[in-house]
Amino acid sequence: MPNKTAQQNHDEMFPNHVSTLKKTDPEFIDIFDNFAFDEVLQHSQIETKLRMKVTLASLIAMQCLNEYKAMLTAALNVGVTPIEIKEIVYQAVPYVGLGKVFDFLNGTNDIFEEKGISVPLEPQSTTTPDSRMDEGLKTIRRIVGSTVDDMLDNAPKNQKHFATFLADNCFGDFYTRNGLDDKTRELLTFSMLVSMGGADPQVKGHIAANHNVGNDKQSLIDVITVLLPFIGYPRTLTALSLLNEVIPETEK
Repeated sequence: MPNKTAQQNHDEMFPNHVSTLKKTDPEFIDIFDNFAFDEVLQHSQIETKLRMKVTLASLIAMQCLNEYKAMLTAALNVGVTPIEIKEIVYQAVPYVGLGKVFDFLNGTNDIFEEKGISVPLEPQSTTTPDSRMDEGLKTIRRIVGSTVDDMLDNAPKNQKHFATFLADNCFGDFYTRNGLDDKTRELLTFSMLVSMGGADPQVKGHIAANHNVGNDKQSLIDVITVLLPFIGYPRTLTALSLLNEVIPETEK
């Protein structure tokens, strides 16, 4: 049986729900629930709604559509808004890729329909085709510094368009949107990158970006901690190693 704390945390997300696996694999569910919804949470101060947001981002990155839809329902149950959820999905596009995100956009709309949430939601874009480049550059400079400016200045001519895309698309089209603030978007990006694996330079860059927008090292440790049950130990320990490389521990 799940312990009392695990059961309470589970019931907060899934009131009156009995998992199919609880019937077919009760030992597994007890192990997972006690770990993910009690032991892990004892070592993280992340609040419930933010925990759900980074979990959704992680599940998109790993292509876990069924678990994403289950956790999307839980996110709505604990007060994550439909606009915030849609922004998480949109934020995934420049990092996970459109081909992988489409299924999650449709899955989100399916859950919204089940819950009586009308779409399309209120628009959140703040840029126009004419302003997206300039606004994207302003956002980049605020979050990651001069990285893209340096690329625009120094990249070979046949590669400069990638810097332009980072400015007008990645940041101009997505980071400038309403619905989520810079601190949350950077935690989401960090969550997606560590969950995907294979993007260590980008993980390190966004560890620094998180620090720039006010997410301290402990906040990133908290994110890694709550994602561990979903992403496994190899990617968790890799993320922790990269974090310690960028922001070394001052105390042992």
